[in-house]
Amino acid sequence: MQTVKVGNMSARTGEKVSGYVQVKGMDIELPVTIICGDKEGKTVFISGGVHNAEYVGIQTAIEIASEISPSQLTGNLIILHLMNRTGFEHRTMSLVYEDGKNLNREFPGSEQGTVADKICHTVVTEFQRNADYYIDLHCGDGYEELIPYVYCVGVADPEVAHKSREMAEMVNVAYLVQSPCGSGGAYNYAGSCGIPSILIERGCMGRWSKEEVKLGKEDIRNVLRYLGVLEGDVSERTYHPVDVGIVIYKNAAHTGCWYPTKRAGDTFKKGEILGQVKDYFGNVLESCIAEMDGILLYHVGSLCVIKGGSMVAYGENVNQQ
Repeated sequence: MQTVKVGNMSARTGEKVSGYVQVKGMDIELPVTIICGDKEGKTVFISGGVHNAEYVGIQTAIEIASEISPSQLTGNLIILHLMNRTGFEHRTMSLVYEDGKNLNREFPGSEQGTVADKICHTVVTEFQRNADYYIDLHCGDGYEELIPYVYCVGVADPEVAHKSREMAEMVNVAYLVQSPCGSGGAYNYAGSCGIPSILIERGCMGRWSKEEVKLGKEDIRNVLRYLGVLEGDVSERTYHPVDVGIVIYKNAAHTGCWYPTKRAGDTFKKGEILGQVKDYFGNVLESCIAEMDGILLYHVGSLCVIKGGSMVAYGENVNQQ
């Protein structure tokens, strides 16, 4: 008989338990499901809502928690449906309501910090400490248009990075990015601690659909089947993700109106204009010029762009070379 414990919640072999785990030192409670398999095995941590306006990931976590039963598992699932709950309930796009911080820049957090720091600290000490593997569910922010793709950890022991890549290759998306960071993000930090981890990007622009959630759930099931945690064989996929190589993230130098010239998924050549920021009279304040041949992973899809905020992210397109 095994017991999986997270905060004040616990589940024993063959049990599924849903409830709330309190953020340490706060009144905030996070919605969680623990599924303790009929057979013992590895534990997979799945999280949605690190960014609270990324609704596809949140709904995917909610539905996968409802649909998987202990009898299907050799191992355990810990599913955090919504990490940034106060941001979700105050519709703050993807920032923590109380302090305006981006959770995915604050890991591993701190017990003595602000609300965002304490959320991150709780996730590390209560959730990640139980995990053998980690799947973080994201999508484009409320103002970002993107193509589906997957990240895997890169700053980690070679064995951890290799396992993370194998997990990412089970996701039904065209492109894979290996992260050059070992902290800040939830999955980056987990990888640096020896937990093979991936981040899935699917959906965008503050919307969600049943089809996107269905694809997201199949992504999770395929990774779990590959890991031997969920019964069944890996299903057929449309894509087998390939590396995009170097990724460039460009932030705006001005606040103003954003006029993209490309859409997410478009390819382009070095020197092409990817978009422009203009003032409220139509005067060009800056142009975003491609620094290499590449493919556009995501870009701002709203008219508003904010100084210091993202304009585009693009990577090397190996299919062009």
